[in-house]
Amino acid sequence: MSGPLIEAREVSRRFSRNLDYAEKLARRLGAHIEERVVHAVDHATIAVNAGEVVGLVGESGCGKSTVGRILAGLLPPSEGAVLWDGADVTALPAAEAKQARLARQMIFQDPMSSLNPRKRVAQIVGEAPVLHGIVSRRDVDAYVSNMMTMVGLDPSFRHRYPHQFSGGQRQRIGIARALAVKPRFIICDESVAALDVSIQAQIINLFMRLKSEFGLTYLFISHDLGVVKHISDQVVIMYLGRVVERAPADAFFAAPNHPYTIALLREAPSISERRRNFKPVAGEIPSPLSPPPGCHFHPRCQKAFDRCRREAPTLKEIAPGHLSACHLNDLPAGQLKATVNAA
Repeated sequence: MSGPLIEAREVSRRFSRNLDYAEKLARRLGAHIEERVVHAVDHATIAVNAGEVVGLVGESGCGKSTVGRILAGLLPPSEGAVLWDGADVTALPAAEAKQARLARQMIFQDPMSSLNPRKRVAQIVGEAPVLHGIVSRRDVDAYVSNMMTMVGLDPSFRHRYPHQFSGGQRQRIGIARALAVKPRFIICDESVAALDVSIQAQIINLFMRLKSEFGLTYLFISHDLGVVKHISDQVVIMYLGRVVERAPADAFFAAPNHPYTIALLREAPSISERRRNFKPVAGEIPSPLSPPPGCHFHPRCQKAFDRCRREAPTLKEIAPGHLSACHLNDLPAGQLKATVNAA
């Protein structure tokens, strides 16, 4: 594998809601009303090497999808930079910026919401390749048929509308649409979460076959650790907008480090531990409107100590290729044992 194909470097994204007229009036009359700012992503760094699959995992609301949209070019970051082949995408010449944008495609969780219900599949899949000069209008029908065959759909269905397909078939249409512009990097945003288990397996196998055939690179966003373990080369864990751990998949599942990661893996369903009473991670995820100071996970962490409440930890290498953002890694062995026992 070569160096990073794409990298989000110290990326943050905030969403602000401006006050409406009544709220502005109430504030002028003395009410304590402030603009609400959602801290969706907080100085996250994620690099994806060419040819690999990176699994991005975390609870709902942790910022996974926002990171995916930033990498796809659908959202600009509030801070930080997105690098494509080592170059800042905002500094690329117009022609190169267009190619970089086409080379990054996204497959969404709900295909029914992401496919235009008023267009036939031939238009959905063939519109962008014609617009960008990848295929001529004369040849687009054959091109669409080839794309549909490639993802396991009958080309004779290309004149149907999205509502005439099943959920798994609609997801294949979304995959065909992404492939039609010849991308190098695909963001799969919970792409199998809404499907039946048997259909999930089919779609995952399709992803892996396409990766092999076209040399694709994936960011696979999911909350299902079983799927991530099966498909990923690297695993990245996010919590409340921050990356808390990154490691090669084998090392990650063999020796997780961050307390949040350990809690996630401990409570993942397992056939070998089917008699256990499983419980979710203790506590509620804090609001991104007002994230806690220090380590964002400290209100739910049984091993937290004073430094965790004051200082945000940074990602540090704890083993070759294995990074974790936890102050416990800075403690001497004796002090660490005492801290854990006290907790």
